[in-house]
Amino acid sequence: MKYRYRAVERFWTSFHRLSPAQKESVRKVWEIFKQDPFDPRLRTHRIHRLSAAYRCTIYAVEIEGDLRSLFYLDGETVVSLIVGTHDIYRG
Repeated sequence: MKYRYRAVERFWTSFHRLSPAQKESVRKVWEIFKQDPFDPRLRTHRIHRLSAAYRCTIYAVEIEGDLRSLFYLDGETVVSLIVGTHDIYRG
C-alpha cells in the first residue's frame, strides 16, 4: 500500500529535543519507514493502552535501544505523533 505521511507539531518538538546521534538514527529509520511502516526491521507493534485511550490503533516503531516513534493510520495517511524513550507511552 502506498501511504502519505504527516507529522503533528508534537512530533517535531520531540524530534528537535533529541541528541544529534538520536536524530541521525531517526533519519536512517525514516528511510525504511517511508517505504513501509510495517517493515519487519522496524519491529512495528501496537500499543494497546494508548490505542484504547485514543480510540484508534497506535503503533510504535523501534528506532534504537529505548528510542521509539508513535504513529497511527488515518486512511492512507501515516500520522507521526511523537518520538522519544518509553516515557512517550505515558501519553
